Amino acid sequence: MLVEPDLEFIHTLSRRIGESYKKCMQCGTCAATCSLSPESAAFPRKEVIWAAWGWKERLVHDPDVWLCYQCNDCSTRCPRSAHPGDLLAAVRQESIIHFARPRFLARWVNDIRYVPLLLAIPALLLGLALKLRDPIAGVLGLSGSGDDRIVYAYSSHFPHWLLNGFFLTCAALVLLGAALSARRFWRSMKTSLESAGAKPVRGVWSSLGAALKNVVRHDNFAVCSTAHIRNVSHPCFFFGFFALTAVTLWVITSGINPLISGPFVYPFAFWSPWKILANLGGLAVVAGCILTIRERLFGTAYNTAGNYYDWSFLITLILVALTGFLCEVWHYFRMEPHRHVAYFAHLVFVFALIVYAPYAKFAHVVYRTTALVLAERYGRKRGRPPVIADAARRTLIVGESPATPVRAGGGER
Repeated sequence: MLVEPDLEFIHTLSRRIGESYKKCMQCGTCAATCSLSPESAAFPRKEVIWAAWGWKERLVHDPDVWLCYQCNDCSTRCPRSAHPGDLLAAVRQESIIHFARPRFLARWVNDIRYVPLLLAIPALLLGLALKLRDPIAGVLGLSGSGDDRIVYAYSSHFPHWLLNGFFLTCAALVLLGAALSARRFWRSMKTSLESAGAKPVRGVWSSLGAALKNVVRHDNFAVCSTAHIRNVSHPCFFFGFFALTAVTLWVITSGINPLISGPFVYPFAFWSPWKILANLGGLAVVAGCILTIRERLFGTAYNTAGNYYDWSFLITLILVALTGFLCEVWHYFRMEPHRHVAYFAHLVFVFALIVYAPYAKFAHVVYRTTALVLAERYGRKRGRPPVIADAARRTLIVGESPATPVRAGGGER
């Protein structure tokens, strides 16, 4: 096999996580200790050596990279402190950039230097939409006044029809981009497996059902021993965000929702079931953020505190929740113009969370779920070796030494 080292890829990995992964001596401790790694072609051993070779093309098309949950069982037990868990996290970041379109936006989102620009974009777009609300309302034949049933409404400055149209358009574009990225990712991972001789062991729909069941139940988090706190913090993120999304969709669809009978008045009263669900969801998100920050800074599960890629998503998520609570408090205390300023900031962070999702760590929702479906379909699960077409191709999946030596392009390494 001819390996063409990608020196830029090697430098990128070294810049993000250091060069500890180059200490790997291929002892196999990481693969043996991982509770999620399959019996054959176990990760992360093979991925660490591929990274040392600079084999970016192989790594970004490797579905096993996404089966790792970075619980760091492997990193804490590595005799050379090679930090394979951190390495796979860095490879996942590169994989997101590789599959995302437009790629320049993915690079912006993953570079701290572009934070002012990334926040300025939603602020300018929202400001422009609010400035043009009256002309747009006139063209559409909409009333510019707020709902007279609400004494102290946000809609006097932020009309619901304008915000709904703005964010629904953004969400539609994000879903389209995420679907296209997932399609490219699926085809790439499928080609990678099938070119090595793997064959499907179950159908696509049954694989999807099993993967979604895994995601909802958080089965894979429960088997990690080092970062066991993730079995608490990640469900807080997942179900808290799900609750907030459910309330948002309920509000947006109020005009066509068949489950809503009688007059629908928003904002909700404090003791409304939907207000309670939204508050519980926000508290769950904040709790998940606090637990994760505490573990990163003071726990033993992480060999490193993470890089900008990890922290940017966490900070955006907690800012969305905190500004939401701030809007609610200032609204009840009738604080003008504080509540509107807080609401505008909240909308900016919501935009950043949603629109930049396909390029940030939030993209794990798409890529990891897709990888889990592939793992179910091709038998890439613990204790279930894949079906290999012939033994000659077995080296690419199992990671055994090939009969012919690996040769680096342009000379020996």
